[in-house]
Amino acid sequence: MPQAMSSKKPKNMLYTAKRLLSYMGRHKFSLLSVAVLVALSVICNLMGTYMVRPVINGLTEGSGMPGLIRGVSITAVIYVVGVAAALLYTQIMARSAQSVVYDIRKDLFCHMQSLSLRFFDSHQHGDVMSYYTNDVDTINDALNNSFAAVVKNGIQIAGTMSMLLVLNWRLSIIVFISYLLMFAYVRHSARSSKKYYTKQQQSLGELDGYIQEMTAGEKVIKVFNHESENLKEFRRLNRELQEQGTSAQAYASTMIPAVVSISFLTYAIVAIAGGFMVIKGLSDLGALASYLVFVRQSAAPINQFTQQSNFLLSSLAGAERIFELIDRKSEVDEGNVTLVKAKDGVWDWKREDGELIPLKGDVRFNNVTFSYEKGHPVLKDLSLYAKPGQKIAFVGSTGAGKTTITNLINRFYDIEKGEIHYDGINVKDIRKKDLRHSLAMVLQDTHLFTGTIRDNIRYGRLDAADEDVEKAAKIANADSFIRRLPNGYETMVVSDGANLSSGQRQLIAIARAAVADPPVLILDEATSNIDTRTEDLIEKGMDRLMEGRTVFVIAHRLSTVRNANAIMVLEGGCIVERGTHDELMRMGGRYYKLYNGMFELS
Repeated sequence: MPQAMSSKKPKNMLYTAKRLLSYMGRHKFSLLSVAVLVALSVICNLMGTYMVRPVINGLTEGSGMPGLIRGVSITAVIYVVGVAAALLYTQIMARSAQSVVYDIRKDLFCHMQSLSLRFFDSHQHGDVMSYYTNDVDTINDALNNSFAAVVKNGIQIAGTMSMLLVLNWRLSIIVFISYLLMFAYVRHSARSSKKYYTKQQQSLGELDGYIQEMTAGEKVIKVFNHESENLKEFRRLNRELQEQGTSAQAYASTMIPAVVSISFLTYAIVAIAGGFMVIKGLSDLGALASYLVFVRQSAAPINQFTQQSNFLLSSLAGAERIFELIDRKSEVDEGNVTLVKAKDGVWDWKREDGELIPLKGDVRFNNVTFSYEKGHPVLKDLSLYAKPGQKIAFVGSTGAGKTTITNLINRFYDIEKGEIHYDGINVKDIRKKDLRHSLAMVLQDTHLFTGTIRDNIRYGRLDAADEDVEKAAKIANADSFIRRLPNGYETMVVSDGANLSSGQRQLIAIARAAVADPPVLILDEATSNIDTRTEDLIEKGMDRLMEGRTVFVIAHRLSTVRNANAIMVLEGGCIVERGTHDELMRMGGRYYKLYNGMFELS
């Protein structure tokens, strides 16, 4: 079972925050505008609150109704400016947040394209998708809900404390002590929550991967009545996610009640102490009234910060996973030999020194050893050759190493020992993109993309003309069934070809390989989903497709490889027999017994 990417302990929160800020720095002008407008909005709120003092003092000093109207009018103008600034920065922030998320998603997808096939073979598809959904969405939520709030609360805390000092520095000592208690508790809770938020994101990825896997295999589940066992595993993963989420929320949810309780206590103490100061003439009534409003407001930014802490902690946990993936090493490609096309349409290999070598399709394995996991070799000191135009077939039990050979030709994986030569060039010296351009594969598990049938065939060569696409379909004997469809070649393929039969999907895949027109063709159980009658129909077309090409065929139907130039029987990662069909039948060995049904291929 592929394992989800995980980390035993959370990384440095500061490092993750700096990495996230570097993405935000790409849009610094927009975010700077947000910060300026947030500051203006906060200053207006602070000034509006301070206006309580002159308004009350004016009334006590006998300014009357004109003074009251003037004071209220000035206060109203201040608040209108603050509201306008708030409306503007929320709009700018929404656009900026989407731009940052766009950059993260783009970098994530671009880097994922550079990863080796080993990564995708060892990770559940649902967990990979979780990076783009759960993890990116948490960052998006945090940017939309938290960035402006953090800036606003920071300025408001600093501004409020400044105003408190201006109004009454003695009472401010009590408020400062209160603030220290609040910050200490918030910091403790945030550290505890962060650990569980990271585990929550990992558990969520595992659960998503399991759901995706079970959804894809629903038919098999029902055939074997495996619903109850799947439900048990789902409950286990779901319970694990519940426990991690509960622990994270348990710490985070205590912040607001604690801060509110401390702020209420502070307000009561300040109100009593301030009242005595007014009685003794150490403060005026307007200053005390304004001061008490500021004290009530002083807890608000901390409360809001604690409310945003859930978004912040969750987004940092998601960002950790994303940056961990982005930091993964890309697939190594040290090749410098490229593929070039001459004016006459012939392809050549071009070395770094400019030497041209004709592309023929001569493939040779020399003492190749390979393991997916160290200590468990799949191929052992294997040697073989395929001359240009030859059809080489591999047969043997499941796990014998047949598909592995074709994966090594493509350099989906790199060998441990030995060498693989392509037209006399070590494949390690060939740039991977060019190497794979010279090959075409038809796999047992056909994958079709959302789009028309014509586009799916053209996927083999994007610059292929419509005539080339239809010619390739005829070679694969797919043209007749395609034309019988309601929209012919323009018929839309949906849900990985769910509106087509498995045999039709396989024929389209063969046509896709035909339009690529490669010198080397790999057929990995290419006719496994085609009935015997259809297989007979496409045999001539396949022969035309394979003419003049080096072809590697993996097949369980031994009748399909009878005309191969060489048949290689693999067992345990070694070639135990090789020869033509007639030669192997005369030997009366492993192939003979397989062909006559004495041994099973699985």
